[in-house]
Amino acid sequence: MQTRSVLNSLVSGALAGAVAKTAVAPLDRTKIIFQVSSARFSAKEAYKLIYHTYRKDGLLSLWRGNSATMVRVIPFAAFQFCAHEQYKRLLGSYYGFEGKALPPFPRFLAGSMAGLTASILTYPLDMVRARMAVTPKEMYSNILHVFGRISREEGRKTLYRGFAPTILGVIPYAGLSFFTYETLKKHHAERSGRQQPYSYERLIFGACAGLIGQSASYPLDVVRRRMQTAGVTGHTYGTILGTMKEIVSEEGVIRGLYKGLSMNWVKGPVAVGISFTTFDLTQILLRKLHEMVHTGR
Repeated sequence: MQTRSVLNSLVSGALAGAVAKTAVAPLDRTKIIFQVSSARFSAKEAYKLIYHTYRKDGLLSLWRGNSATMVRVIPFAAFQFCAHEQYKRLLGSYYGFEGKALPPFPRFLAGSMAGLTASILTYPLDMVRARMAVTPKEMYSNILHVFGRISREEGRKTLYRGFAPTILGVIPYAGLSFFTYETLKKHHAERSGRQQPYSYERLIFGACAGLIGQSASYPLDVVRRRMQTAGVTGHTYGTILGTMKEIVSEEGVIRGLYKGLSMNWVKGPVAVGISFTTFDLTQILLRKLHEMVHTGR
């Protein structure tokens, strides 16, 4: 039963990540391009960039780097959701809440540890995805080309550039996201008497989770993108504090460290809402399929 639970979580998490990221890929790519440049961000400039990219390179160019995103996000989401289920079980057993909703701190801890686990296991893929998002297609032909060229020209350590801000950012991001989603589901069950929210309610809970989680960790997201893409933007970013100081001195706090946050308030809640909803519904579907097979129907 435990093995089946792990497999269900891995499959559900992989599907959740793939669906959510594909849905918002054009906005995600646009956000990364602004994050790693000194150009001022606005909704108008973001629209102009998307439109110019579409006119110049075609509709599919808006999804450039999405193949790298899928290679990264499928295992990342699978590991994160699966790890979260296992950490919930372990912490529930430790705190005496097995089979029940966790208290607030263990609820946050389970999410943070899940995000940390997934980030450690998949980080180089995130680096590759960022490089593909901000470079022309002539520079890197495919994912393997990115790995090979970075390793050859910049050294293999470059594949882990930006790792520290990623880890520091994922702790509040994943912790608050899972905490918010689980808390809203708990309160909903207590108030409505329904253990399973409707699909639109799950989307709303997930959107709230994404909004809170991404807003809390956004400056570190900008820092990691700058560090990841330093090799192709002409900058040399060494440390987290040094990168932050340079961004603030050149662009200011709001226009630098929070550049693109307004787009993230559109993209993030949509992606996280879709992700959580897809995971939950897939889990329910897999359990029902198993029951049908087990009972011989």
